[in-house]
Amino acid sequence: IPIQTTPVSCRTAPNDLVFILDGSWSVGPENFEILKKWVVNITSNFDIGPKYTQVGVVQYSDYPVLEIPLGSHVSSDDLIPKMQSIQYLGGNTRTGNAIQFAIDNLFARSLRPLTKIAIVLTDGKSQDDVKDIAEEARRNKITLFAIGVSSEIEESELRAIANKPSSTYVFYVEDYIAISRIREVMKQKLCEESVCPTRIPVAARDEKGFDILLGLGMNKKNTKRIEGSIPRTKAYEVTFQTDLTEFTRNVFPEGLPPSYVFVSTQRFKIKKKWDLWRIVALDGTVQTAVSLNGEDRTLSFTTTSHANDTQVVTFNKPGVKKLFDEGWHQIRILVTEADTTLYVDDEEIETRKLLPAIGIYISGKTQIGKYTGREETVQFSLQKLRIYCDPEQNKRETACEIPGMCLNGPSDVGSTPAPCICPPGDKGPSGPKVSLHSYYYFATFLPYKAHLTDSECFHSPSYMLGMMGDKGVTGLPGSQGYTGIPGSMGVKVSSVYIDYFRLLHSQNCSKGEMGEMGLQGFDGQKGEPGSMGLVGTPGPRGISGDRGPPGLPGHEGRPGREYSEEFIRQVCLDVFKAQLPTLLHSERLQQCNHCKAQKGSPGLPGSPGSVGQDGPIGQPGSPGRNGFPGLMGHPGRPGVHGPKGLPGKPGAKGNKGDANPGIQGSPGMPGPVGPPGFSKEGRSGQPGPPGRDGERGSPGSQGRPGEPGMCDPSLCFSAVVGRDPFRKGPNY
Repeated sequence: IPIQTTPVSCRTAPNDLVFILDGSWSVGPENFEILKKWVVNITSNFDIGPKYTQVGVVQYSDYPVLEIPLGSHVSSDDLIPKMQSIQYLGGNTRTGNAIQFAIDNLFARSLRPLTKIAIVLTDGKSQDDVKDIAEEARRNKITLFAIGVSSEIEESELRAIANKPSSTYVFYVEDYIAISRIREVMKQKLCEESVCPTRIPVAARDEKGFDILLGLGMNKKNTKRIEGSIPRTKAYEVTFQTDLTEFTRNVFPEGLPPSYVFVSTQRFKIKKKWDLWRIVALDGTVQTAVSLNGEDRTLSFTTTSHANDTQVVTFNKPGVKKLFDEGWHQIRILVTEADTTLYVDDEEIETRKLLPAIGIYISGKTQIGKYTGREETVQFSLQKLRIYCDPEQNKRETACEIPGMCLNGPSDVGSTPAPCICPPGDKGPSGPKVSLHSYYYFATFLPYKAHLTDSECFHSPSYMLGMMGDKGVTGLPGSQGYTGIPGSMGVKVSSVYIDYFRLLHSQNCSKGEMGEMGLQGFDGQKGEPGSMGLVGTPGPRGISGDRGPPGLPGHEGRPGREYSEEFIRQVCLDVFKAQLPTLLHSERLQQCNHCKAQKGSPGLPGSPGSVGQDGPIGQPGSPGRNGFPGLMGHPGRPGVHGPKGLPGKPGAKGNKGDANPGIQGSPGMPGPVGPPGFSKEGRSGQPGPPGRDGERGSPGSQGRPGEPGMCDPSLCFSAVVGRDPFRKGPNY
């Protein structure tokens, strides 16, 4: 095995990580900036490069945009500035289309056989299907996380996007400012996906982690199967001839997560110091270990450290000493980035601070049951040895495998049934006299019954008196009555009545000794929702019906959200910069037939310009492309002056002109625009017949550049996406 120079951890794990970001109008530019900072923060926890994590980013609204392809950056230094420069898109919300785009254009082109993760962040309901596309992603071994940002987000849609269980892969926050609260949790979950691919069945769910006994091939080692801590459980008897050693890269191929839970169940008689579990580097340095010292009855935990390579914390509270009584016990150690906590048989013993840890060298070996500093195996019994990657498993794990720890748990199997306990009734106030009929029933009829029913056995004297205490009972009438027994019941009864019940109870329901109060049971864990049923096969496509008559005009649309002039101008400029070169070289604009039917109101006529001097006649230019007339925009306010362009190349010298006056030049530039009038938009008129192409006129002199204008953002956006500019989307 070659000597390893770099420790491995979540930071160095190889992943394909893709962020799918909602850039619809409902997000807004300010929130989108917060979203970008969150993505940068998550990305900074991974080493970027061909051997490590590759990051891609897709922004989507009406259509997806590939902002950052997978594998396009070799370090964080050039990746993070690219993330920070992503421009907000704006539009509607089509989440399913964005996930499909990521599958086809990012993950499908990745040739690395490693972990594939996609994180979908959205704040609105998708306007297309997400369920079937998310299922396709899972069939392609892509793990999907779904983060909903808004109190109005639909939980069912997020569950349809994300992997199961939803408690692991679905997150909610009320707004974009609160997204920072799930940053650390998200880091841990991403780390679990890349470092802990194995699932361990625990109760009704699977937990990511490492079953170290399986990793070391305990079934193939020289160990003897014995009965475990409770009946019908199996354990192993480790002897001096057993060597429980395995290469670390075979047990922890990507190292350990930053937070985890160590759990073991064992029994031993060792009086010296030994390592229950340890990870050793090639040079013999112990990187991680759980050690027991039989001389001073303490437990130590060893882990890595940035400062001193390794750090050791020792637990010496009185609760640790029970581990050395030669019985079965469970050890549980919760390890986080800040501290570690020891539990013995579900009892919290002590919490100790930790310095920041680093990764481990996987070129060494992992061992079980060795004397500290030696290769000699100790003799002990071992039932369980696991590491759970989710620190929340510490709250779900129990020590029910230890006899007497859990009421009605596994340790109660085979115990004798509880005796017939007769509980006392509540104290009741005095009431009316009991009838003679009741007395004769209890004193005459019941004694002749050979056997009591379960119900009658349960109704012992103390219980019956307690029940009658609600109404009160007095002695029978006569010359000499007897005072009833004093006590919590506070009733008066006949001596015959009391004697009968005492006799009855002694024969059939003798009172047993009061048992010790049992321990309170643990709350059962919440079950996960069942998996969705299979989608049925689609039915045959129906025959297209006849085209119906055109519908009536719709209601006037609601006014859109107000944006500042600077924001509108920036959106318009971004759209044209990004899409105009593509549109000029495609047929997309020619499909916008409804544009020809739109007629804007004409502006005020401008003052005629002065007639310029006749210029030299230039050579005929090349014929232009046949285009379609564009929409006449609404009069806008003067835009900001653009930078002065470079002077053009001088044209070819023309032929000498005639002395006669030339043809009158074209009309001058329009005059200044007057204030907009107040009007209501009318219905669109019928399109007129196209006019004949006029004869080509002689080119006139070049006019001075006009001032840049501004456009209605809905018109700019419609020219790009090819839809009716006056139709408002649901999220507009």
